[in-house]
Amino acid sequence: MADLYDQLGLKRGADEAAIKTAYRNLAKELHPDRNKDNPKAADRFSQVTQAYDILSDKDKRARYDRGEIDEKGEPKSPFGFGGAGAGGNPFRGGANTGGGFRGGPQGGFGGGGAGPGGGFDPDDLLSELFGMGRGRGGPPPGARQRTQPPPTKGADVSYRLNVDFTDAAELKPQRVTLRSGKVVEVKLPKGLEDGQTIRLTGQGEPGPAGNGDALITIGIRAHPLFRKDGDDVRIDLPVRLKEAVLGAKVKVPTTSGSVMLSIPKATNGGTVMRLKGKGFSRKDGTRGDQLVTIEIAIPKGDAELEAFVKGWTADENRDPRAKLG
Repeated sequence: MADLYDQLGLKRGADEAAIKTAYRNLAKELHPDRNKDNPKAADRFSQVTQAYDILSDKDKRARYDRGEIDEKGEPKSPFGFGGAGAGGNPFRGGANTGGGFRGGPQGGFGGGGAGPGGGFDPDDLLSELFGMGRGRGGPPPGARQRTQPPPTKGADVSYRLNVDFTDAAELKPQRVTLRSGKVVEVKLPKGLEDGQTIRLTGQGEPGPAGNGDALITIGIRAHPLFRKDGDDVRIDLPVRLKEAVLGAKVKVPTTSGSVMLSIPKATNGGTVMRLKGKGFSRKDGTRGDQLVTIEIAIPKGDAELEAFVKGWTADENRDPRAKLG
């Protein structure tokens, strides 16, 4: 086995600070947690830790420098045998050998007993470097400690809630019956969109860490009159020919009830009029508008109207399509 000083990249006579610094750097580089796929690094880590175990203990280091113990911390036999037992087992502890890995009740690496200089444990340094160490009865360096998985919440439960168009526009609260039979009130959020999911915290399945949530996906039902256009609501409004020609005030339905709309004189079909703030709610609390498209309703088979139009010679001199080229 290589000289202990060489294993740490030091020369004989290095002081304690240099020994600790050398081991710190090598331990960071070779620690098994950082070299899971490199068994050579793990072997090298064991070697430098054993070297540090001996050289950081003043008594062991002095005995090693005098040639009384070998690189494993075993006493050198005058007959050339490595230690008191056959093969010089580096894992053998004992109060008199001062050797190798400590096999006493403390476990881990360490000096031989509680005598002078014998209480050092490189696990203290490993704990400083990696936030772990074997400690008393703990796992060896590099071993992953098994931890119980944290308790989990219960499962979330999904629901589908179809909401009337007008309720969605006006954000009217809805009632939902949960799987448990409990009835809860759901407040529709500002900026509601079709297909949006609302989370009700703690209304799901029970679990060790508490209940899961209820996930409610909102569907906005189609309406026979209204259409959603972004934050706006659109509606087609039929008016009589007389109302379009002479102007009038007509009743227009909105999601919050009917209002009166003033139709100007000579309003053409297809004209879009705007009712401010009669659309869907936005996230900032403001509302879109209601866009009213005027449709002129001409009655079929009205002989009086047909006779009037036939005699309306002034209209013959006007070309409404002149701009079309």
